[in-house]
Amino acid sequence: MSIALENVLAKAGLKVDANEFLNLVEDAARRLSPPNPDPSHYFSADQRAALTDVGLDISPRSEDEPDFRARTVAAHAVLADSALSVLEAAKALGVDDSRIRHRLKEGRLTGWKDQGWRLPAWQFTGSGVLPGLEVVLRAVPEDQPALVVAAFMSTPQADLVINDHPATPRQWLLSGGDPEHVAKLVATLGLPF
Repeated sequence: MSIALENVLAKAGLKVDANEFLNLVEDAARRLSPPNPDPSHYFSADQRAALTDVGLDISPRSEDEPDFRARTVAAHAVLADSALSVLEAAKALGVDDSRIRHRLKEGRLTGWKDQGWRLPAWQFTGSGVLPGLEVVLRAVPEDQPALVVAAFMSTPQADLVINDHPATPRQWLLSGGDPEHVAKLVATLGLPF
């Protein structure tokens, strides 16, 4: 199995050995909800009745159903593996590591703490930070986790068009697109449609 996993990791461009990646997956799985929660416990009897009346199934997942958490666990592991440490980010930007911490504090870079700061790779380019990053980061709702923001930045958006094709916010910014367009979209993360 580890040879097959190593091949997949290499094809995906992830510079991590199979055992370390499996540790990342295990850690991400532990942080998520229990494997088979009973959604009905989150609602009162009246709420359960109303939800059932409109056709929602709030019963627990059966043992033969695929685990809905698998894709999220894999995404968490990839995000964690591809993230940069403060020292790696400082080296990439050619600055002192204190400048990276200062930018994090000011909201000019984003990251999360996990035995030290981890900075998602999507915000960096080969020669610096993503153009317009500060404008976008100011608009990210505070309650949005790093994985949600990373997914947004790498998912084509119908409102961001390059050469007649929807572009990801990252592609849009790299092509010189107006960061205010991305900021308006990212500000809606977590809001109901």
